[in-house]
Amino acid sequence: MGLPQEKPAVFDDLFALPEHVVGEIINGRLLTHPRPAPRHTRAGSALGCELGAPFDLARNGPGGWWILDEPELHLARHVLVPDLAGWRRERLPRLPETAWFDLAPDWVCEILSPATARVDRAEKLPIYAAHGVKHAWLVDPDLRLLEVFENHDGQWLLLAVLEDDAAVAQPPFAAIRFALGGLWAD
Repeated sequence: MGLPQEKPAVFDDLFALPEHVVGEIINGRLLTHPRPAPRHTRAGSALGCELGAPFDLARNGPGGWWILDEPELHLARHVLVPDLAGWRRERLPRLPETAWFDLAPDWVCEILSPATARVDRAEKLPIYAAHGVKHAWLVDPDLRLLEVFENHDGQWLLLAVLEDDAAVAQPPFAAIRFALGGLWAD
């Protein structure tokens, strides 16, 4: 006699979660993790400031992007919540009226933590690549690293690994330069 088949997670399962957890549906499984720790939140907030002003608001930069914190992505049967994501306005002229996006972003950023790093790398990155996300950044506030990836035919190519206080001018945001050290809480 086999084990009972687990029922695939559905969107309504996300509404049943307590407020202190983040839920995602990946390959039919409901995955949860706690809200981010302060070091993680600081890195994401600081990166949003570095990129948001020049790319989203066109302040001292080229503009042309929507840069958003924790957007909910509906990509086929997956519901993903990257820490940051960006859409070129030429592909997404207006933000949707829904609480989610069904158009894959042009760029995603995951801020790694011990609770999320395995899923971010092994499960979410392949889904992003399969759905045409062109650029992915992984930020590790504990190791003080930024990994920059570009999608080539559904496969991620590692372009750079930057550490500590390195100068960042990387695709798709190479039009500006900022100090990586500004993301770290210490």
